[in-house]
Amino acid sequence: MVKRVLSFGAIVGAALVAGLTPAPRSTAAEAPPARPNIVVVMADDQTVESMRVMANVNALLGEQGATFADNFVSFPLCCPSRTTFLTGQYGHNHTVMGNALPQGGYEKLAPTHANTLPAWLKLAGYRTVHIGKYLNGYGRQRPTEVPPGWDEWFGSVDPSTYRFYDYTLNENGKLVHYGSGAGDYQADVYTAKAVDAVKRLAGRTEPFFLSVAYLAPHSGGPRESDDPPNLATPVPAPRHRNRFATEPMPRTPAFNEADVSDKPLAVRRRPLLGTRRINGITEMYRQRLESLLAVDEGVAAIVRALQDSGELARTLFVYTADNGFFHGEHRIPNGKVQHYEPSARVPLVIRGPGVPRGVRITQPSVNIDLAPTLVDAANAKVGRASDGVSLLALLADRTRFVGRDVLLETPTYAAIHTPRYVYVEHNTGERELYDLATDPYELASLHENTAYAQIRSDLARRLLTLRACKAADCRKGPALALSSRCTGRKHRVALAGGDARLVTRVDWIYRGRAAGADLRRPFQVVLAGTAGVVRANVTLSDGRRASVDRRLAVCR
Repeated sequence: MVKRVLSFGAIVGAALVAGLTPAPRSTAAEAPPARPNIVVVMADDQTVESMRVMANVNALLGEQGATFADNFVSFPLCCPSRTTFLTGQYGHNHTVMGNALPQGGYEKLAPTHANTLPAWLKLAGYRTVHIGKYLNGYGRQRPTEVPPGWDEWFGSVDPSTYRFYDYTLNENGKLVHYGSGAGDYQADVYTAKAVDAVKRLAGRTEPFFLSVAYLAPHSGGPRESDDPPNLATPVPAPRHRNRFATEPMPRTPAFNEADVSDKPLAVRRRPLLGTRRINGITEMYRQRLESLLAVDEGVAAIVRALQDSGELARTLFVYTADNGFFHGEHRIPNGKVQHYEPSARVPLVIRGPGVPRGVRITQPSVNIDLAPTLVDAANAKVGRASDGVSLLALLADRTRFVGRDVLLETPTYAAIHTPRYVYVEHNTGERELYDLATDPYELASLHENTAYAQIRSDLARRLLTLRACKAADCRKGPALALSSRCTGRKHRVALAGGDARLVTRVDWIYRGRAAGADLRRPFQVVLAGTAGVVRANVTLSDGRRASVDRRLAVCR
């Protein structure tokens, strides 16, 4: 086994925001090249709230691209979520439903591993490179194995993946150990390898796909003297230690929730958090923020390398996380997996060709969308039925809304998430229902409220379909259609369909221009009798927005 030590100071010093040339401020998207480079940076256990400390990600990606404000992971746990990224499928379709056998882990994907995103991109002519964490359990049985589809491989070998020092990487089939020296800090090593890959691959005729998976802000060793008892924490880089030593931890109304009588037994039996426990959670929170600063610097270093090599303008850059994390919400001191917002909602920022600059996307996105998006950008072909949609298509036409439901699932529960409601069915028979419009912190479940009986029934029916959906069925919007007839030389267009009863508003667009809004039934509009496409942007009572199009011929 080889020992390597890398110096990182020069990379960090050259890569901060101030040293990068900002692109001109514009919301217009540049025309995408035929096959852009693709860079995906994935953090581990990162909340949306923590994005506030990531100045580089926000400035270099968010301000220069699109921020997806309503983004979820369908299974808030490392291995199932990362497998969804590789496949574009919900867990019940890719079948990796845990971090270890028999439910999941690296070995669970083995029979179909060759039919995943890197293989699809490689087949399309991409040079594929992975650096960092992969799937849980990778390397335990065959530590020198390079997974299918990867041309260059620098994967962390379990269990050393979860050590910020003294860990082992499989570097293209050779095990390389990194120790406890100043140049061995894990995030910095990953960044140095990513920068090196960009420099080596720039200027070639073949595009590259670079995947960089940092451990932070996930917990990992070695344990330090100031770590709180009974709570695992990450190890910040020495230069960032105590950067947030006095940072107050946000306490939303869900923090240490006083009344959990409406919740399942697993939550009800949790005691209120005491002062000592809250102090420990606060210290954990601060260390998690500190650990993210090295990731943020890493993003800046990669962007700098792309810019210096002339590749930035033709690179699609994605930043996201595998799942969120709890910091005392609903009395849950730490961890993920649960369907509640801090666990299931994660950051997603995309910049690059075809992506408008500085925009905030509010319609829901899910990690099932990432593989279809990258395949779409690469003009590649998927090798398995995709459950998600290409986000590039949504960015290209921001007046179009999908109107689909989002599925959250684990072996112990399934939930349907709309922009307004979350309805959950637990294997114990327990139920939860939250109206996010009036209760965004999920404090009062309405599952027994008779006023919501019809809503619960509708959501339960749709959840039953989602739990077994495949491909296009997972992307279905509401059952709506447009009817039209000519009256004289005018078009009379009306909304129809089984879900029309749920509609509360229709915004009409004809031939690309606004044609009025309807706030009450019957939802219909009279238009000029010329040929063109009419679009109804529909708002439903459950918060979904959906677009329904119809092509009209000339009325004679």
